[in-house]
Amino acid sequence: MSTKGVLYIVATPIGNLGDITIRALEILKSVDVVAAEDTRHSQKLLQHFGIEARMHAYHDHNDATAVGRLIDMLEQGLSIALISDAGTPLISDPGYKLVHDARHRGLNVVPIPGPSAVITALSAAGVSTDRFSFEGFLPAKTTARSKSLSALKSESRTMVFYESPHRISESLRDAINAFGGSRSAVLARELTKTFETFLAGSLEEIKQQVDADENQRRGELVLIIKGEPKRVQRDVIDENSENLLKTLLEELPTKQVASLAAKITGLPKNLLYQRVLELRSDDS
Repeated sequence: MSTKGVLYIVATPIGNLGDITIRALEILKSVDVVAAEDTRHSQKLLQHFGIEARMHAYHDHNDATAVGRLIDMLEQGLSIALISDAGTPLISDPGYKLVHDARHRGLNVVPIPGPSAVITALSAAGVSTDRFSFEGFLPAKTTARSKSLSALKSESRTMVFYESPHRISESLRDAINAFGGSRSAVLARELTKTFETFLAGSLEEIKQQVDADENQRRGELVLIIKGEPKRVQRDVIDENSENLLKTLLEELPTKQVASLAAKITGLPKNLLYQRVLELRSDDS
């Protein structure tokens, strides 16, 4: 089967070169062009596996020009493998415009799955992963970063962020301000590499470790923060609470019934008071 005219989205290792897949190697060897975020960096990867490939730079700074050239190559029948510096392309890395335009032109886009820092971190973090929100990199400036974190205060899903080593301490500080120092979190560093580290605990505890050890402020970082616990619905009076109100009403005045029932059930006193008034009205 010919591989001509296909755009392959190829995931590459995030650290340990042994994590590259057999299929990824086969595709990188077979395509006409490898489009890379940093051709010098990616050339080392290809050389390690003995792959000789025609390289083409594709990154955010040459986006418009590069997209046009690569699309032309695809339409001429050439096959292209898009890779990023590490991990899966487009996941906080360049590639969206190229994939969008390729699909818009009716060209075939084929994903070659493999390593991704967000999934790798989640799989070993020991946090709830049934629902999570990937937020990518936080803004570099304090005001914008704080605003972004504050907007997530009520997020119940596990939140995943990428962060740079020189900003991690400030980002943890702003996360503490947004979610509270006791919020559970995990900081994953240098995934799949020699100095891979997972720090787990509260945001305050993790920040203390990061501030105390400069090694924790080096390398690639993934910050995972537990979502806000789901709150029990407190605006509905269940059958047991209703029966309690009726029993108390036989002996106590309205305000006392609402106050005592609130202490017993944990429901809002105003909600219970309103229901007591309704019950008294029904009896009158």
